Amino acid sequence: MALANLIFSLLLTLFVVIAFVPIRRDPITGWCFSVGWPVSEFAGQILVLDGIIVLALGAFGGWRGQFGETAIVFNGLAFLGLAVLVALGFAARGVVARALAATPGYPVTVTADHRRPRWGRWWRVARAVPLPSRDLAIKKNIAYLDDGVKAHRLDIIQSKITTTNAPVMLYVHGGAWVFGDKREQGKPMMFELAARGWVCVTVNYRLSPKATWPDHIVDVKAAIAWVKEHIGEYGGDPNFVVISGGSAGGHLAALAALSANDPAFQPGFESVDTSLAGCVSLYGVLEMTSQKEIGGRYGKGLKVLLEKQVMKTTIDDHLDLFKAASPYHRLRADAPPFLLLHGTNDTLVPVAVPRAFAPALREVSQAPVGYIELPFAQHAFDTTASPRSSATTQGIVAFLDAVYGDYLQKGEK
Repeated sequence: MALANLIFSLLLTLFVVIAFVPIRRDPITGWCFSVGWPVSEFAGQILVLDGIIVLALGAFGGWRGQFGETAIVFNGLAFLGLAVLVALGFAARGVVARALAATPGYPVTVTADHRRPRWGRWWRVARAVPLPSRDLAIKKNIAYLDDGVKAHRLDIIQSKITTTNAPVMLYVHGGAWVFGDKREQGKPMMFELAARGWVCVTVNYRLSPKATWPDHIVDVKAAIAWVKEHIGEYGGDPNFVVISGGSAGGHLAALAALSANDPAFQPGFESVDTSLAGCVSLYGVLEMTSQKEIGGRYGKGLKVLLEKQVMKTTIDDHLDLFKAASPYHRLRADAPPFLLLHGTNDTLVPVAVPRAFAPALREVSQAPVGYIELPFAQHAFDTTASPRSSATTQGIVAFLDAVYGDYLQKGEK
């Protein structure tokens, strides 16, 4: 039993170390994410579980002898590391508030109302799995294209209280353009926005390898067109639609916001207005050409994925195609307000990407560009109801409240 205890303590310590210091080298970047993400976002729950296991092992002699004594040392270190990770999750509130307050030309204040969640009560964070409250209604599997394709479906999340001309959030899931579903991601943010009166729309789109670029962005554009035409029927304001997404969804959201009305991405509906009122991109792939001087060094795995499964051509042969797909190469003066969120420990999309993108967009755009960098946060930090995702949700709501307030003020003039 002491040997089993030692092995458990060593593994737990290793996982905690990876959460703090992930390795960014293929082929283990994905493995580091698979370990680092749950340890970072479920640190509190793991801490409690570890305490239970410690007591159980102690009852069966797991702490006796040399193996047991060594296990005590390593488990103590792991326990301390988990406690620090919990503290970092709660400290994200201050990080978010300071970053928004420092947005150039557009300081945003996270008020007491933003810190008082309408959906994410403390027990929801303790449970971690984001489930809708009784006050929310979800209308599922609405077709945004009448072609019978299952991928062309969306869900609408909103308060059961009837709304009219409510602000609208369109969310695009991530999954490396090859997997994922509208039911899986962005829930803490969308549930909070819906509880505050927003109408939230989460969409599916065709996935690779069956789909070939630009099918993915064409579908997102088609969803935007549907929202603008039909969201009034669900109490939303078609004139105020913001878009968000994480990872590949963050890429598609940013690209959609920066390519409004581009006919290349709107085949058959070129004349439809697909402009957006704002964009919230979470750990998005904002640069697709892998140029080191722009976005940092992606792993070979991402380059192979893009070339073989998504684009189905090489960067060397069709650099123009990859540039056209890159939000970084789409910067424009009339871009809508942007908010970027990224973790410093992200092993799938290097933090160098938003660090390059944010100042570049600020130099060009006439609208505000906010950037929140979260210390020790991994990829996909917003997918569970954790202390960190609660903090980022507060910040997103505060930023969008400011943008929506400007929109309403302009409408009154």
